[in-house]
Amino acid sequence: MSHAEAHLDKLPPEPEKATLEGRNKVLGFWLFLGGETVLFGTLFATFLALRGSVLDGPTGSELFDLKLVAAATFILLTSSLTSVFAVQAMHHKNVKNLMIWLGVTVLLGFGFLGLEIYEFYHYVDVGHGFTTSAFSSSFYALVGFHGAHVALGVLWIGLLIIQLKVKGLNTITAPKIYVASLYWHFIDVVWVFIFTIVYLMGKVG
Repeated sequence: MSHAEAHLDKLPPEPEKATLEGRNKVLGFWLFLGGETVLFGTLFATFLALRGSVLDGPTGSELFDLKLVAAATFILLTSSLTSVFAVQAMHHKNVKNLMIWLGVTVLLGFGFLGLEIYEFYHYVDVGHGFTTSAFSSSFYALVGFHGAHVALGVLWIGLLIIQLKVKGLNTITAPKIYVASLYWHFIDVVWVFIFTIVYLMGKVG
């Protein structure tokens, strides 16, 4: 048995909660997500209040391509599943599979961001800029803020993969992986609300 394998055998079943520091990180991150929920709630409320204020600009029903948005939604929800597989691999102390699933999650995150950038580029091209109307400002503020969260998550998980490569799986890196998966699930849940409230409701008027 190699030194690395012997080290993994000594890890507890849930290494992310094995230490007081790890448990505090998880608890602290839940509190952080509570604050994020309030922030997104404010952006949703602003969008709902302003979504009818289009002035001379295009409306949501004229703009939104549900096929494109559905593809982005499928990619992001799939990435949530791959992050679950990553945490399961961590609990099985399979570092190789853990890094693979985290890598797949990052790639899917890039795929989502690519579609969102293309979508924004298309909207601006047809006259739906940030200052076109109150509707466009609230749209870009909400959807763009979510996209920034996805970009941050991609960067965060990418750095965790590097840290796993350097330091391996232990009671220090495990809580970081766990809270990163919580964060990724959170932005997926927020996107489900964006898909429903912004795109579906916008398409039907």
